[in-house]
Amino acid sequence: MSRVLLAFPELQALGAELAPRVGARLGALGWRRFPDGESLVTLDADLADADVLLLAGLRRPDSTALALRFAAETAREFGARSVGLIAPYLAYMRQDARFHPGEAISAPLFARFLEQSVDWLVTVDPHLHRNPSLDRLFSIPARNVAAAPAIAAWVRDHVPDAILIGPDSESAQWVADIAARADVPHQVLAKTRQGDRSVSVSLPDAVVARGRTPVVVDDIVSSGHTMLETLKHLSGLGLAPATCLVTHAVFSDDAHGNLLAAGAQRVVSTNTIPHPTNAISVAPFLAAACDALLTERAQHDAPPSPASFPNRPDPS
Repeated sequence: MSRVLLAFPELQALGAELAPRVGARLGALGWRRFPDGESLVTLDADLADADVLLLAGLRRPDSTALALRFAAETAREFGARSVGLIAPYLAYMRQDARFHPGEAISAPLFARFLEQSVDWLVTVDPHLHRNPSLDRLFSIPARNVAAAPAIAAWVRDHVPDAILIGPDSESAQWVADIAARADVPHQVLAKTRQGDRSVSVSLPDAVVARGRTPVVVDDIVSSGHTMLETLKHLSGLGLAPATCLVTHAVFSDDAHGNLLAAGAQRVVSTNTIPHPTNAISVAPFLAAACDALLTERAQHDAPPSPASFPNRPDPS
């Protein structure tokens, strides 16, 4: 069976890198907006009996999700054998509980919406809280690709004297994994509440950090507030200018500029969300996950061979 990868416009560069790795032809997908805000999606029509891989960025999910639905349904009209979704950044995973009366719990709702559109999903480090895995949200096959190996390789190659800094306790396990892979030390900032409106942060052992390059790592940076506070604290300790390393560069408003203004030596991100800071590619890891999932589907859908039925007469 053939494979065709259709990348939404903002992810064309990642699509060009990913297609040969997953053994797919790179097809055309267009998306334009009319003056009234409605979308027109156009697809490569040569999709008969193909496994279609839709590569979509969900940085702005409210507009992209509907176009994604149009693309998936149109691919099926054109005869696609299956339609899968590669969403390097998966939105709406944080709201997994009702924190205030009347709120929609968006994580399972968005999962069900995607399930109506595609047969499988591959994503990178979704921001899960109370849900331990994607299997708790999705009934379709859903694979999480960890960015840690790619990030650790970048640290080894570019900051051999690094000490990784996690901005809060929530990042502890993730930071420890990257540090172990990169063979560098790590620490996690400790927060102490001093009153109703006062919180102080501290590095457990500032002496260990001296003489090393701080690398502040986080999975998602949106406003950048947490990372800004971390940079301020590290600067106060007299440490070298820090590198900021992030998986998903959401960077709302001028978060990137604010980090540089706060003294960051540089800001580096993976290419899950297109941004000038992209320096770490997750394409090899996405390709491996997609290939494994599609291979499993093909084996599951294949008719059993005669050898599977030793007592059945050979039709020849």
